[in-house]
Amino acid sequence: MHNKIFETHAHYEDAKFDADREALLASLPEHGIEYVINVGSSLETTKKSINLAKQYTFIYAAVGVHPSDVPELDEQNFSEVERAADFEKTVAIGEIGLDYYWDKEPEVQKKQRFWFRQQLALAEEKELPVIIHSRDAAEDTMRILKEMSVRENSGVIHCYSYSVEMAQEFLKLGYDIGIGGVLTFKNAKKLKEVVAEIPLERILLETDCPYMAPEPHRGERNSSLYIPHVVDKIAEIKNIPTEKVLEVTNGNARKLFFKEK
Repeated sequence: MHNKIFETHAHYEDAKFDADREALLASLPEHGIEYVINVGSSLETTKKSINLAKQYTFIYAAVGVHPSDVPELDEQNFSEVERAADFEKTVAIGEIGLDYYWDKEPEVQKKQRFWFRQQLALAEEKELPVIIHSRDAAEDTMRILKEMSVRENSGVIHCYSYSVEMAQEFLKLGYDIGIGGVLTFKNAKKLKEVVAEIPLERILLETDCPYMAPEPHRGERNSSLYIPHVVDKIAEIKNIPTEKVLEVTNGNARKLFFKEK
């Protein structure tokens, strides 16, 4: 039985952790955090994620370039992502995807779609799941995933922000749903509906730390130590014990990222 937390999306390389990173990370296992995936979002943070995975036995790396950072990519330096995908503790390609919230220019969005496809193809080639960032771009995200998706256990839609209906579509394609601190916000009505409707077997726990701290820590620096607030909220919405939430979500993450049955 695994009643520990599997944190599937953290950014511990972020400068907000510079003051106390080592002490904080060293304390995670004693607080019931069993595994952490540190997620790259640029060439630089991909390297840093790998370094953290080398340093800590319980940290694994996701490697990739976030849509807002794709302007830095070209054919030449994309080879850095390809090499990073071969690192022994790389468990996913991510975070990759589309973000039309910040980027309204058609040319920029076109470049995002190109590199999204390239990184999905890399995940396919390396037989790795993907961690998808999708903001204000549901239709294009869905269209590209339908084009590219041929494997079961495809990945996770991180920091899910769309409708219940859209969630059902992503589930059909083989994607799990990443749930973090936003679930605890008073105005997160839509996300609470999603959690109520989708099976617990398709939910992954995540923080996106240092961002998105849950209530009652909203606005503070987030960390994996705050995941129990999210667990409590899922348990409350689904009317099940917190132990059940921990057990099932831990198993979900192992199945996706460690290929456990």
